[in-house]
Amino acid sequence: MQLGLVGLGKMGFNMRARLRERGHDVVGFDPRPEVTDVASLADLAAALSAPRVVWVMVPAGEITRSTIAELASVLESGDLVIDGGNSRYTDDRDHAELLAAHGIGYLDCGVSGGIWGLDEGYGLMVGGTDADVARALPIFDALRPDGPRAGSFVHAGPVGAGHYAKMVHNGVEYGLMQAYAEGYELLEAEELITDVHGVLEAWTHGTVVRSWLLELLVKALAEDPEFAEISGYTEDSGEGRWTVQEALDHAVPAPVISAALFARFASRQADSPAMKAVSALRNQFGGHAVRASGQSGT
Repeated sequence: MQLGLVGLGKMGFNMRARLRERGHDVVGFDPRPEVTDVASLADLAAALSAPRVVWVMVPAGEITRSTIAELASVLESGDLVIDGGNSRYTDDRDHAELLAAHGIGYLDCGVSGGIWGLDEGYGLMVGGTDADVARALPIFDALRPDGPRAGSFVHAGPVGAGHYAKMVHNGVEYGLMQAYAEGYELLEAEELITDVHGVLEAWTHGTVVRSWLLELLVKALAEDPEFAEISGYTEDSGEGRWTVQEALDHAVPAPVISAALFARFASRQADSPAMKAVSALRNQFGGHAVRASGQSGT
């Protein structure tokens, strides 16, 4: 099958390679001349045979919106656009309506797998019509894992459902990572534990907490014992915030995901204003000692 792929970053580049390995004809576009196959989106459209299928794999937000708007002007009626980035699900209706005005179909596809997807395959959560999903199924089949894990594909519902499912997936991921991180810190703090890496590695086989995320934590510790080379400052890319907002909108209690998101915010504060206020209050009502600014806790 022929596919146009817009965005050849860490994931898009590997997706192009995986699809080509499985016999698909992929024409990629990226602003970087060293990786692109064509010079522009117009050239991409010209290089594809109608009816075209174009997969967009660029950062969420304005870049995705402008890319889809430009594709609406260079593609033709009967073509199909798939947004495989981490767009907010509320954007999908606008994208679908814009493209539908030109007779162009639209699917939203949440993609999980990161930089490992080239070899391991990707988890795919798709929103759109049955007909459009069926049309793109050879591409989805090539991207998802081989063998018994080939079930990691779902047509989650109508337009917007794929990105909603991926948003919640990433919110759950926040909570899982935070739990593993707190377990690591507790093991590291106890003198009885002399092989933290070994304990975590033992958890990766036969236990109820085993997972790929845990395997990646073990791998990271092997590469950088005690994480001496990295800062604790942790970004969030948006999906955790959106998940918490959805929990509020639906009155669904999500304390673990919320706490994991707020932990990332806390990681960016070298000296928390809130905790300064707590220390000041303890001093005011109880005369408890406070530490001077910059004074070590040891």
